[in-house]
Amino acid sequence: MIGGSKKNIEVRYYASLREQAGKESETILTDCRTYGDLYEDLRRKYPFTLNLDMMQVAVDDAFVSMGAEIYSGQRIVFIPPMAGG
Repeated sequence: MIGGSKKNIEVRYYASLREQAGKESETILTDCRTYGDLYEDLRRKYPFTLNLDMMQVAVDDAFVSMGAEIYSGQRIVFIPPMAGG
């Protein structure tokens, strides 16, 4: 889970995640290696009710894999499933 070097990133929250985190965004310093690791780390900090396998992640406006590596300076958005039809 831990990648060794600290990365300064911006995390944005939408929909239920915004409500559960109590904020729209934050800048954090993390040593998580992947986006999946980061989401699980944030679940320990906030009362997120959605499991990792229900989430999508976008980085700098492009969807990426939860297993991809985090780099400093990125803007990360965790996207919960949307209801509707």
